[in-house]
Amino acid sequence: MFDYHVHSNFSADCSIEMETMIKSAIQNGLKEICFTDHNDQDYKDSSISFDLDVENYCKEMDYYQKKYENAIKIKKGIELGIQPHIIDNYEKLIRDNEFDFVITSIHTCGKKDIHKGDFFIGKTPKECYRQYFEELYFCAKEFNNFNIIGHLDLLKRYANHVLPQNTIQFFDIIEALFKDIIYRGKGIEVNTSGLRSSLKETLPSIDILKLYKSLGGEIITIGSDSHFTEHLGYRFPEILDNLKNIGFNYITTFENQKPIFIKI
Repeated sequence: MFDYHVHSNFSADCSIEMETMIKSAIQNGLKEICFTDHNDQDYKDSSISFDLDVENYCKEMDYYQKKYENAIKIKKGIELGIQPHIIDNYEKLIRDNEFDFVITSIHTCGKKDIHKGDFFIGKTPKECYRQYFEELYFCAKEFNNFNIIGHLDLLKRYANHVLPQNTIQFFDIIEALFKDIIYRGKGIEVNTSGLRSSLKETLPSIDILKLYKSLGGEIITIGSDSHFTEHLGYRFPEILDNLKNIGFNYITTFENQKPIFIKI
């Protein structure tokens, strides 16, 4: 029970205080959580800011790590909303701070917002998906200071904007992406947020997880993407069973950005 995608009120889209999340995690029997609050530089929705207050974020986590050290492990993470033109900024950010764990995710593509739907205007669904995966591949290849890719097939979450596509159409890009990150000692997450929606499946889907495993992928974390206490550890026992059935023997936690393999 290790939840490696947890948000707090340091993320602009979450109102739950860090200590409230920690107490709930303890009550729910989690052994370890990693806070991964958003830092999305140059986010393309002016109504919200995802510029993380890194200094105070880290100070607060340091305090709670000591306060609850006998009850739960708390790891210091961050979720970076990557775009090609801000890669150098993020390289410096991670070099200048001591994080246990770094997720890289795309929330903006082609310098257009995904959540509001601007990115999807004027393109076919297939064009949207291909551009998204191509930009994700480019960013992952050019960015060094991250550990895993978050919610890899994110676009299917936005069926209200674009018709969901069978990701097999884009396995050429995804396979190239996986070969690159596996060689470099990086991995992916199983994000359970999709199970709480009409999708009824994880991000990424089972077929993508099978592809990752078939290519030799071993580094894999599980994250609830919690913005509310009730979502912590959401359906993790089921996910562990699924991973074992696919052939994974371990899940991964991190310390000082070094993977620790936990037998399933």
